[in-house]
Amino acid sequence: MSCLFCQIAAHEIHSKIKYEDDDFIAFDDIHPKAKIHILLIPKKHIHSVAALEDSDVNLVGKLILKARDIAKEQGIDLSGFRLVFNSGPDAGQIVDHLHLHIIGGEKL
Repeated sequence: MSCLFCQIAAHEIHSKIKYEDDDFIAFDDIHPKAKIHILLIPKKHIHSVAALEDSDVNLVGKLILKARDIAKEQGIDLSGFRLVFNSGPDAGQIVDHLHLHIIGGEKL
C-alpha cells in the first residue's frame, strides 16, 4: 500500500488520532497552519475531490457533518473554523487521498 493516508487509516503509520469510526479517521496535520489543524479523511481511497463519483454523495455529506462535530469537540465551533479541500497539485494537494482540513483555534 503506497498511499500515506491509507497507511495511517490502517494504523501502519503512527499519527495523533483525533477521531475514528468505520468510515473516517481524523488526525493532526504534521505541518499545521493554525493552533488547531486536523485532517479528516475517508477510509475509502478517493484520489481527490475531482475523482468523486455521484455514488459518494452520502460519504461526502457525512464527511462535512463529522468535520462540524470535530470542530465542536475541539471548542472552535462558536469562534469559527475553516474547512478546506485542495484538489490537485495546482491547488496544493500533496497527498493523493481526499482529505478535509479543519483549521481554527485562532484568528485566521
